[in-house]
Order: sequence, then C-alpha cells, then structure tokens
Amino acid sequence: MKKFLLLFFLLIANQNFAQLNTHTFEEAEKLSKISPKPFVIFLHTDWCNYCKMMENTTFKDQKIREELNKNFYFISFNAEDRKAINFNNHAFKFIPKGNNSGVHELAISLGEKDGNLVYPTIAILDSDYSILAQIQSFTNSKIVLEILQKLKR
Repeated sequence: MKKFLLLFFLLIANQNFAQLNTHTFEEAEKLSKISPKPFVIFLHTDWCNYCKMMENTTFKDQKIREELNKNFYFISFNAEDRKAINFNNHAFKFIPKGNNSGVHELAISLGEKDGNLVYPTIAILDSDYSILAQIQSFTNSKIVLEILQKLKR
C-alpha cells in the first residue's frame, strides 16, 4: 500500500511540475514536418531583466507550459547568439555591431516590428513559417494564454 501511495504522489507531482519542452530551430523544423504545429519563439537576451521576469513567471505558469507542450513547438532564442542557424531554407548569422555587441539575423527577421526589435518578444509562426503574431515587451501569463488559445490549431 505504501508503494502504491508513493507512486501515486510521484505521478501527481510529475504532472504538476511538468517541464516546458524547448526545441532548437532545427529540431522544431524536423518535428513540424512529421506533426505540423505553430512555433512559439521567445526572443530574449542575457542582459534583459524583463526577459528574465517572463522566464520566471509567464513561462513557469502551469497552463502556459501545458498549452505550449501540447499545441506548439516552443523555441527560446537568445537574440545575441553567435551560432549560425539554418531555418526555413535560409542561413541566418550573427551581425556584430561593435566589440561585444550585435544581434542575430534570425532575431531581426522574427522580432522586428515597425523597424524596432524589442526584448522580450514572442513571435508566433504558423507551420508554414508565416508570422501569425509578434508580442513585444513583457507579457503576463493570462494574456499569453489567451493569444495561444486563439492561435492553436
């Protein structure tokens, strides 16, 4: 009986603390060919305090994690990453803007809105890679959940 109760509580705890499934662009693209779903891309930087706040609040919300894991491919992308990325038949590179600064072409392509790239930004792409939505600035879990539920397939 004790073993059964322990197993039961472990299973419940595992469901309540489910991790957010995060993919690279390459992984998400391969998975999308098998099972098409929209992409949710969280554009952030290491120095952005609002980005950290979203990571620690919005993306820790149980309902957000469940919605993203079930209906989307989630990609967390540091906009200052220097690694070249191939996505949607394009090669994207880091663009240096000084000694220790710059931005990735893919961040510009996905996050720029009216000529501005703001951190944090959530870009939501359809499975055909067209941009469905761009949400610039800190956004709480309630608003993100409403948007995700409207855009899921």
